[in-house]
Amino acid sequence: MCDGIAIAPTNVMQMERQYGLMVAGATGGSLAIGLMYLLSIQAEFPLASIPFATSIVLVTGTPEAAPAQPRALVGGHILSALVGVIALKLAGPEAWVAALAVGLAMLAMLATDTFHPPAGINPLIIVMNSMSWSFVLIPVAAGALLLLVYTFFWVNVVRRTPWPKRWF
Repeated sequence: MCDGIAIAPTNVMQMERQYGLMVAGATGGSLAIGLMYLLSIQAEFPLASIPFATSIVLVTGTPEAAPAQPRALVGGHILSALVGVIALKLAGPEAWVAALAVGLAMLAMLATDTFHPPAGINPLIIVMNSMSWSFVLIPVAAGALLLLVYTFFWVNVVRRTPWPKRWF
């Protein structure tokens, strides 16, 4: 009883669990960003060109969300990067091309059930920095797969919640 109001133990436990999940998500996100930063230094690849910071926040903070599931995480990044490179090769490194590529990537992700909002930055990075086809493989595909493995471990082992809801 608190100020004349009875608090059910399950509600308190649920609040504590939610707080624990929030802390675990934030800790996992911080650790993943740190690892990404270290990898960018080792690979001598500019951190600003690696499109995963917002993906890390999404998958570690709300792993239950549809855009945080493996199909969206990996498929969204690869598909949007492909759209970006195709747009660049067809029309060049212009601002309007980058804008169009982002819109087309969104449409492609929605149409293929791979919608992952953080992947929307891929076409912009690709077009504005004139990235090559290899960017789709490294860092995009490799990074998405590494983030998938990291998220699986972090959410299931550390956060102790089942993830993913579905693989494909």
